[in-house]
Amino acid sequence: MSGSSNAINFLAVSSSSSSHLCSTKMALAISDELLATFVPIVVYWIYSAFYMSFGSFDNYRLHSKNLVSKANVIKNVLFQQTIQSTLAIVLYRVIGNEGGGASKSQSNSITVMAGQFIIVMFVLDTWQYFMHRYFHHNKFLYRHFHSHHHKLVVPYAFGAIYNHPLEAFVFDIIGGALSYSISGMSPRTSMYFFSFATIKSVDDHCGVWLPGNLFHIFFNNNSAYHDVHHYLYGGK
Repeated sequence: MSGSSNAINFLAVSSSSSSHLCSTKMALAISDELLATFVPIVVYWIYSAFYMSFGSFDNYRLHSKNLVSKANVIKNVLFQQTIQSTLAIVLYRVIGNEGGGASKSQSNSITVMAGQFIIVMFVLDTWQYFMHRYFHHNKFLYRHFHSHHHKLVVPYAFGAIYNHPLEAFVFDIIGGALSYSISGMSPRTSMYFFSFATIKSVDDHCGVWLPGNLFHIFFNNNSAYHDVHHYLYGGK
C-alpha cells in the first residue's frame, strides 16, 4: 500500500510540475500580434541609431542644419508610436483572425508571402501617395496638419514619422489596416513587411547619401528625393 501511495504521490507531483511548466511556457510566449506591433518600433530606433552615427561625416550628409530640435522630434515620435502600438493591438484583435487569417502553411510559404508583400505594398503605397498629394494640395490640410511634418526641414533618421497625430492616423493607421486586411497576410508576415516599411521610411528621411545603398538603386523616392522635398516645403 505504501508503495502504491508513493507512486500515486509521485505521479501527482509530476503532473503538477508539468502543468506548472506548461503554464510558465504559455506565460512567456509572445504572440505574433505583439511581435508585429513592437518589432517594427525596435527596428525604427536601431536603424535610426545607425544613421545618427554618421553625424560627424559631413561628406555624406546632404544638409546639416534644422529648424526642429532633436528633443522635440523624439518626443513626437515616441508619442506617435505609443498611439500606433495601442491601436495596432486593438486592430489585430479585431481583424487579425479574419483579414489577416492566413493559415500556418500559408504563412510559411515563400510564394504566398511574396504575393502578399506585393499586394500590401501596392495598397499601402497607393493610399499614402494620394493622401500625401491631397494633404499638399488642400491648403487647410497642409496648413493645419501636413506642415507639421515639414517643420522638419532637414530630415532626421528618427524623424521619419514626425507628424501631426491626425495625419499619422490617416496615413499609417488607416493605410496599414487597409493594406493588411486586403492582403490577407498573417500577423507574423505583417511583422516582416512593416519592419521593411519602417526601414524604408527611416532611410528616406535619413538625410544621408551613402554609396551602394540599395534603396537608392531600386527606389526613386529615396533620401535625396525626400531631402529636396522637405527643403522646398520646410517652414511654409
